[in-house]
Amino acid sequence: MQRPTIGTPNDIGRIGGREPEALTEAELAHQLDPLSPITSMVEGGIYIWARGYDQAIVTCKRLANENPTFAPAHLCLATAYWAKRMYLQVIEEFRTYDQLSGDRNESEFSSALEKGFHSGGWKAAETNAIQTLRARRKTSYAPPFLIATLHADLGDNDQAFRWLNIAYQEHEWRLISLKTEFTFAPLRTDPRFAELIRKVGLPQ
Repeated sequence: MQRPTIGTPNDIGRIGGREPEALTEAELAHQLDPLSPITSMVEGGIYIWARGYDQAIVTCKRLANENPTFAPAHLCLATAYWAKRMYLQVIEEFRTYDQLSGDRNESEFSSALEKGFHSGGWKAAETNAIQTLRARRKTSYAPPFLIATLHADLGDNDQAFRWLNIAYQEHEWRLISLKTEFTFAPLRTDPRFAELIRKVGLPQ
């Protein structure tokens, strides 16, 4: 996945602190190109980063209904449901995303979540997903940022920071979401988090 262009509403929303500006820009883009699913997707993402999960669900459900084959709408829904701890819906949306995208790696991830969840709940789902992603890294690529989010959600802060530092070493663009990723809330009082923000170059 390529890094988004600096200065887009998507970029501004991910960084955080300027959500109203990002929404205004996204709404303007939607007015200029009302048939583009990308602009609605960006709007849904901004609501997620601003903690407006219910509005994100409304936006991305509408997007999915209007564009039945647009896979990213279901990724947006999965993320919003995850933030609301609606785990069955998370798995369902990840599965739908996989079916529409045809990405084998994504399919492995959602299958790992589903199998873990049915055997031992959400913690088992995340543990299983981590194992799957780490196994994939032995032969191909799996984003360390995603592995860090799973560890953070499990409460394993040391492993979360370990994988965030790997993401930094690999120049992973998702690090611009450090301040808005909901799973990182427990990390933000740790001095290591402030140091990572400084290294990445995000506003303090």
